[in-house]
Amino acid sequence: MPLSDRIWWHVYPLGFAGAAITPSTTKPDDASAGASQEPRGDGLRHITAWLDYAADLGFSGLLLGPIFESSTHGYDTLDHRAIDPRLGDLDDFLALASACRERDIALVLDGVFNHVGASHRWVQEALAAGPDGAADAMVAIDWSTGAANLGTFEGHDELVTLHHASPRVVDEVADIMRLWNDRGAAGWRLDAAYAVPSDFWAASIGAVRATHPDAWFLGEVIHGDYTGIVESSGMDTVTQYELWKAVWSAITERNLFELDWTLTRHGEFCEAFTPATFVGNHDVTRIASRLGIEGAIAALWLLMTLPGVPFIYYGDEVGAVGVKEDRAGGDDAVRPEYPASPPAGWATGVDEARVLAAHREAIALRRAHPWLVSGRVTVERLENERMTYVVRGAGEGEALRVDVDLTAAPLVTVAAADPS
Repeated sequence: MPLSDRIWWHVYPLGFAGAAITPSTTKPDDASAGASQEPRGDGLRHITAWLDYAADLGFSGLLLGPIFESSTHGYDTLDHRAIDPRLGDLDDFLALASACRERDIALVLDGVFNHVGASHRWVQEALAAGPDGAADAMVAIDWSTGAANLGTFEGHDELVTLHHASPRVVDEVADIMRLWNDRGAAGWRLDAAYAVPSDFWAASIGAVRATHPDAWFLGEVIHGDYTGIVESSGMDTVTQYELWKAVWSAITERNLFELDWTLTRHGEFCEAFTPATFVGNHDVTRIASRLGIEGAIAALWLLMTLPGVPFIYYGDEVGAVGVKEDRAGGDDAVRPEYPASPPAGWATGVDEARVLAAHREAIALRRAHPWLVSGRVTVERLENERMTYVVRGAGEGEALRVDVDLTAAPLVTVAAADPS
């Protein structure tokens, strides 16, 4: 099954496993040996224990947040070739990859290739080499003032930007991706892809596809020319943040004209590529916190009946709440710990059970109608609080009618429709 046809469960491993987001004991000059510096954690085994739960719900893909050795939250990488010791070791990864294959769950990893942690050995090597080594440096440094001014990601001093113009960086990133593809990864989420020149992605992705032609690449792109970025970078898809915003905003504001406008844009994107769609992820406030339980269920049905590659963030399937805050540790509430394995009585609260049942039903509908991934949407009725759209596929009988009613509690109903 192509990766674009799968239904994805998105997990942030460090949070899922309850790993302490504290500085690594690894020293800058021995980052590559970091796994031997700390007690081994069991985070990847923790995730493996939940695979039957994911498969039973109907998920056919697993997107993991950062798993490589880092200083704190995973996006400040210290060694792309080593598993973060808080999550385990290489054997744990290989066991997870094998367990995914046994369940026909594709595995995609988070590739943080825009920046590295400030303690990464590449940073230390570049600083030690000085201005004469700038052309060959792995990270971006401006020496024009006579001092070392490190390039940083969005002003975060602990996140140092890679030197993307360097062929050495292209080769290293491609080699890292090939290594983990060989170990069982089917593809990559490219973190902060919007901040990296498209020609860098084109070169590194092209190098990977030379040996792994089926590798799949999802770029994190928040805004901008989605279609242009896909075409110039060689990525398969990008994150459809416009649709995410329109779904929760239209429900919150009782303004389905906003969703209608975005569906026009979404249809244009779908002509060029298959967007990665979602209503929650590790960087945003939980959909149940924005919309309540009824609204979260309505948003789920919109997600699962619209074209695209749907991703469901762990916890959303049971109506988890959590508000993202603009402060240190402000992501913690949306990156919670799960039990070591699915416990008896998991999600038995009234709201939890309702949301879980809705996910089971919506995922089953999506699996029963795989043509939805590339369907065409026609809006047939539009008011502030009511909307009807029909999604049609290319085959005989491929049509669903979706009615959205926000006049009371948000409600979305789905039925077969005339395919003509």
